Amino acid sequence: MPTEWSVRAITRAMLPVLLALALVELGSGLVLGALEDRLLRSPSLLVLVPVTIGTAGNLGSILAARLSTAFHLGTLSFDPADDELAGNAVATVALAVTLFPVIGLGAWALAALVGETTLGPGTVLVVALSAGVALAVLAVAVTLAATYAAYRLSLDPDDVVIPVVTNVCDVLGVVVLFAAVVAFT
Repeated sequence: MPTEWSVRAITRAMLPVLLALALVELGSGLVLGALEDRLLRSPSLLVLVPVTIGTAGNLGSILAARLSTAFHLGTLSFDPADDELAGNAVATVALAVTLFPVIGLGAWALAALVGETTLGPGTVLVVALSAGVALAVLAVAVTLAATYAAYRLSLDPDDVVIPVVTNVCDVLGVVVLFAAVVAFT
């Protein structure tokens, strides 16, 4: 895919994406507002919000960068039987499985250090781990879909995939964390 590196071409590709993503982020704020009372009652969950959202976006961004590189090298295949694609997806989920327990216990410890905790460390760990694994799976799906859409629309994945993945993971992060909080607290 030949890429035109001009301000006009990049703006033409990015402006609609960024406008749509701004609307998506508004949804994240609305969900977070609905969760406000519960988060204020449990400071360790409040600490989890930015870390969970950021980590989910980072996991998706890492995968997006790997897929974008493979796309530019001509080695990217959207075949479900592709070992490299499956390996990248499994590695993303495995990274979440190892990171989110540490995040959960770290959030509980930080809340205990600076204030009071209303939830036990096990509960915070389960909320963080379940939300993290679900977010990793969703981040893989969003990344694959965004990369495939960029491919089909002849857009440079370096320009559109990472902004889409990070913004969608922000919204999904809030929604999934909210679901985990409701399910486990």
